[in-house]
Amino acid sequence: MQSLQINFDASKQFELSNIKSLNGIVGLYFIFTSGTFIQYPFQKSRLLYIGMSEKKTNSIGSRLTGHFDGKSKNLGLVNYRKVDPLYFTFINFEMLRKFWNHRIEDLESYFILDFVEKYGVYPICNNKSGFEILEKKVEADFIINWIYFE
Repeated sequence: MQSLQINFDASKQFELSNIKSLNGIVGLYFIFTSGTFIQYPFQKSRLLYIGMSEKKTNSIGSRLTGHFDGKSKNLGLVNYRKVDPLYFTFINFEMLRKFWNHRIEDLESYFILDFVEKYGVYPICNNKSGFEILEKKVEADFIINWIYFE
């Protein structure tokens, strides 16, 4: 199996004007702080949250808007934004179709579990109570550039 290096696009400030253009796009998104480092068990990172949009009607733009205005009820993201500007980046699911023939939910799980392997725990604002992903069920050979958030 050939490895695929996953690099992240340039970040955008977590503001509504930067989110609107993502309506209709399906994929993963990553929300992180501008300067606050979270001390995870294995090392520090600015990454707060890994999320996904599974369909165009609930697009990345829609999901990010819900986090921005608090409708998603993720108090961690709301409160981190009060003390430090937040940024986001995303991966368009269509760009990975050639390398990933599973559901987008499985891709999100893969990324979260890869983060857990490198940092020791879920991103701090990924509330996984009641729903736990315990192991990578699908095989892939992605090399994720988590250093982007350090």
